[in-house]
Amino acid sequence: MHLIYFDENKHSTENPYFNIGGILVPETKVLELDETLTKIQYNFFGSSSMVAENEFHRNEMFHGKGPFKRRKLQDRIKVFDYFATFIITNEIPIRLVRIDVNRHRQRYTYPDPEYRLGLMLFLERACDYLDEVNDLGIAFGDYEKDEVAGSVVDFSEYKTSGKTPMYFGRPLGRLVDTVYFTHSHHSRFLQVADVVVYMAGRYLARTRAPEKWHDARLFEVWTKIKASADLKIQHWP
Repeated sequence: MHLIYFDENKHSTENPYFNIGGILVPETKVLELDETLTKIQYNFFGSSSMVAENEFHRNEMFHGKGPFKRRKLQDRIKVFDYFATFIITNEIPIRLVRIDVNRHRQRYTYPDPEYRLGLMLFLERACDYLDEVNDLGIAFGDYEKDEVAGSVVDFSEYKTSGKTPMYFGRPLGRLVDTVYFTHSHHSRFLQVADVVVYMAGRYLARTRAPEKWHDARLFEVWTKIKASADLKIQHWP
């Protein structure tokens, strides 16, 4: 069994890309990997309690807000690097879907909502990996109040019909039960997915490092993930 953790970013006029994706963690290594994440959390916060004040949240980490407000910039960037090392060292697969929102809406007369489409494509790519390793999986997402009910219904319909409604739709039989949603501060693995999706959304289209020191340093972290991790990205359309 693989545990699949995913998150997404919000698109905007300044950043018209919707990114959704996450990591696939083998059940046999979950306890060991969670112990490592707990150590990272304790070393930074001085506590391993699963509360919002001890959450590694992308925007707050990068911009120094919330519980990161008084933390040194280099220490905050170092956490991103810790997560990159964690993913690469433990050979944790990353699957991402990147939707060009403007092109998607222009190309289709009745375009699917980006979250609905993105989640469907992400689950397809997760099942591609599960096919490769001949295993089952169960999916956990960051709780989004407006999206949860529809996502669960969609997933149930895909399972009942035998495949997703894409032109080359594929079965999701490798995924068991339903899609579960919880708040990210209740799951260290969701926090890893959160950080990965944030870096993808910020740097995927970049070919050169930004000028500001902390931005350039984080770009290096993302470049390391692209070069060394099992990372696959589907671009849409």
